[in-house]
Amino acid sequence: MVMMRNIWLLSCALLISCANNGSDTLYGKHDLVSDQLAKTWDEGLPLGNGVIGALVWEKENNLRMSLDNVNLWDLRPMENLNTPFFKFSWVQEQWKNNRYRDVQNTFDVPYDNAPAPSKIPGAAIEFNSKSLGKVTSARLAVSDAISHVSWESGVTFNSFVHATDQVGWFRFKGLKSEIVPILIPPAYQVEDDSTSVASISRQDLRRLGYKKGNVEVKDNSITYTQEGFNGFSYDVHVSWVQNGDVLEGSWSITSSLSESHLTAKELVEEKMKLGYSDSFRTHKQWWRQYWQKSSIQIPDSILEKQWYLEQYKFGSVARDGTPPVSLQAVWTADNGKLPPWKGDFHHDLNTQLSYWASYSGNHLDLENGYLQWMLKNKDTFKKYTQDYFESDGLAVPGVTTLTGEPMGGWIQYAFGPTVSGWLGLHFYWHWRFSMDEVFLKDKAYPWIKDVAVFFDEISVKDENGLRKLPISSSPEIHDNSRNAWFGETTNFDLAAIRWTYEKATELATHLGKTQEAEKWNKLLGEWPNFAIHSSEGLMLAPEHSYTSSHRHFSHLMAFHPYALIDYSKGDAHKTIIDNTVNHLIEKGSDYWTGYSFSWLGNLQARIFDGEGAAKTLRIFAENFCLPNSFHVNGEQHNKGYSKFKYRPFTLEGNFAFAAAIQEMLLQSHTRVIHVFPAIPSTWEDVSFTSLRGDGAFLISAKMEKGNVTHVEIISEKGGELKLRNPFRNHNFKCSSAFTVQDDILHIPTTEGQNILLSMDNK
Repeated sequence: MVMMRNIWLLSCALLISCANNGSDTLYGKHDLVSDQLAKTWDEGLPLGNGVIGALVWEKENNLRMSLDNVNLWDLRPMENLNTPFFKFSWVQEQWKNNRYRDVQNTFDVPYDNAPAPSKIPGAAIEFNSKSLGKVTSARLAVSDAISHVSWESGVTFNSFVHATDQVGWFRFKGLKSEIVPILIPPAYQVEDDSTSVASISRQDLRRLGYKKGNVEVKDNSITYTQEGFNGFSYDVHVSWVQNGDVLEGSWSITSSLSESHLTAKELVEEKMKLGYSDSFRTHKQWWRQYWQKSSIQIPDSILEKQWYLEQYKFGSVARDGTPPVSLQAVWTADNGKLPPWKGDFHHDLNTQLSYWASYSGNHLDLENGYLQWMLKNKDTFKKYTQDYFESDGLAVPGVTTLTGEPMGGWIQYAFGPTVSGWLGLHFYWHWRFSMDEVFLKDKAYPWIKDVAVFFDEISVKDENGLRKLPISSSPEIHDNSRNAWFGETTNFDLAAIRWTYEKATELATHLGKTQEAEKWNKLLGEWPNFAIHSSEGLMLAPEHSYTSSHRHFSHLMAFHPYALIDYSKGDAHKTIIDNTVNHLIEKGSDYWTGYSFSWLGNLQARIFDGEGAAKTLRIFAENFCLPNSFHVNGEQHNKGYSKFKYRPFTLEGNFAFAAAIQEMLLQSHTRVIHVFPAIPSTWEDVSFTSLRGDGAFLISAKMEKGNVTHVEIISEKGGELKLRNPFRNHNFKCSSAFTVQDDILHIPTTEGQNILLSMDNK
């Protein structure tokens, strides 16, 4: 028995080794590689560490590094949100009395017209590289998170943003003459006094009205300090040393809104003592550990590379202790304009989708920053709940600033009543994937409980005695028109509400809070069931079908991501799901954006359609992403997949793509581990390591020639493991005792136990 266990251990060790074979093999083929530097900021080579970031590209024959920090925000308040009209009840009244234009003028128009609150850019460092000749190679090595540029003169350039230190580094080698960095401030000032701010285009940075920043140049350093609104300021510092043909330098960018009180100059001076090479050593170590968290191998090179690029970007923008991933994270637009949609935090889809992949991708440590930010700003959210909804409990604005304040916009979604419910899903998932009982007791349940209280307080009874919202919406159906409000509760809102009460009941029961569980379950029973069409599946709302192509699949959230309706729940559910997805596809993708394809990939994986998911995700990767893998919403190659042709860069489509790939390889939302549930029939050789399942199980699996040959599961917290038999009709060996029921293996586990399964070739 000991010898057999050693064989199993060796097999799994070989499996993991094959999938984590180092930067020169596995990760090298996933690098971004070109024979030239990008000529626009949004195609630059991206570097970041969750707080600061850089884009490496070429502007007018200069090598340019666009610098950013997540804490660069103009937080001037929206004055229209501090009036007696800032009430959900007032909006209801105007809607009911057909005076909705008053609502649009009060809330929507000011958001469009005001330049701030907004995320703002930092600065750029440029090097006059014209004398170096033609660029021959530009590469982003994802294994080590470092950019490489080579010129025909033999000069090379490397740059990285340190994984944990708030500094970036650069190094030229092979220089024949001196190159001096130039620091370029953003175009915040109106240079011509005859030009009025009012005449400048709506997206121009100059509308912020900042005074000219101070640039101080010394022998081997530059410091730039910029004052913004109401005492806000930030500073950028770059220092360098040239010895012979080598130029090495470091930079940082700090904000008065960050928790650290060190200046950029202090950070750089401290790290310059360490030096480029020693700094890179610790940076590289962090990324090595990051890539060991999980890996995949699939036979579709396009999808595999895109997945690794998404994992790279997630490791560049998410950290424990940082704000959530905003629309552009650490890569704010470097084009003299405000970022698309002000670079804010959109909680009607964008932040949520950005973290879908973190759970099964085994990156709960980086997902933690999302939850911490929500808890940190909970008092702000509760004040908003009291002010706008005149209610207790917890609501969250659908569009927020860095500090959680509402920003306005299309208020059906910017002030949507069920945003906090969708955010609650992430608290629940964090508990299920970690099984952290302290987190459940102190953070997850209190959040979901507060949301349940809020839904109870704002609901009203209809003529049948069932609860409903006074008015309801479904992002972003009918945009911001009066018709975007529905008199009956939409399936979007209802899904968040029913899920909240279901999980509040479950968690209260788990924690022994019997009376609270009974209360939540009773309230759940007072809400109606979903509006379902006999042949079209899930509708927008009662009497309102999904009638035309739309980018946001808000009506079907009861299926995904909430799993209130699921294949595992029987034929009636399967029919609803099949009708819904078929109808969605039948209506076409004319008005889908890139994230719509990523989301559809998740839906198709969830219904075990591997061929469909792979095709959809390939469309996303090849048509809705720039050469540096950035998702830009619109279709870029005019192949007829969408009528949106624009290119505002946002990240949620990227990370939802990664989640869909993981759904193809592993599913556990039913609390049964299912390996390779949705892979195309042509994918005969597939493997993954250390994907995370519900119940805090880490799973690695390998398929060869269409047959699963090995599965390894580590039980972090113990408990019963349920595994759908992955070996079909083949005999297999398991290192632990088990029973089988309906082709599901039931395996009791202890904390830290490894369960090894392999196909028996006898």
